[in-house]
Amino acid sequence: MIESVIPIRKKYVPKGIEILYEDKDIIIIIKGADLLSVKNKVEKEKNAQQLLTNYIRKGNRSATNEIFAVHRLDRETTGIMIFAKSLAIREKFADQWSEVEKKYITLVHGQLKEKSGTIQSYLAESKDFKMHSVSDPKKGKLAITKYNVVKESIKFSLLEIDLLTGKKNQIRVHMSEQGNCIVGDSKYGKKKSAKLALHAFSIKFKHPFNKKEMVFTAETPAHITSVITDAQNLMS
Repeated sequence: MIESVIPIRKKYVPKGIEILYEDKDIIIIIKGADLLSVKNKVEKEKNAQQLLTNYIRKGNRSATNEIFAVHRLDRETTGIMIFAKSLAIREKFADQWSEVEKKYITLVHGQLKEKSGTIQSYLAESKDFKMHSVSDPKKGKLAITKYNVVKESIKFSLLEIDLLTGKKNQIRVHMSEQGNCIVGDSKYGKKKSAKLALHAFSIKFKHPFNKKEMVFTAETPAHITSVITDAQNLMS
């Protein structure tokens, strides 16, 4: 694990967030479930961006520091996120984003016919705010998801995902349209019976300032491992 340059003040770390690393340019966190990445019209306070902003301002009432999300995770998705401490740093990330390696672990219903492959489609948003694939490239945005079956049982498959693009709900849509919706996904799959089993477990990138290669990983959370354990001892 890469040691944080700025000491992590554990007593001030907000609930729902684990801070892995911080320096003068970036903060790397693990986002918990049921937490927005950034504010929306309804929720402006309880989101990872605002909670981290409050964290870096602790102990300095006059501080005006702001942080900016480099990318986002769905509210229900857990895992690693990068935040920039300035717009300039965020823009540097944007310039190199195609080179950033983002890996996820997910548990889906059923077995996949092809045990590894790449799903590619153009995604568009419907009036009910759900994403779906469209045949006309002009009406959607290119989304590419690479997957590999790690283990499987009769009812479930554990997948490792390489997210080659980062469109809204991309993994969830692609798996659902394959006929293998993610466990706990009530939006694109079956009636919700558990938390969403989707976790961003690894990210690799070059630091936008010093160009040093950095890799961060996050253990699979309990709400996913417990489902795996219950799923006919899938991990054994």
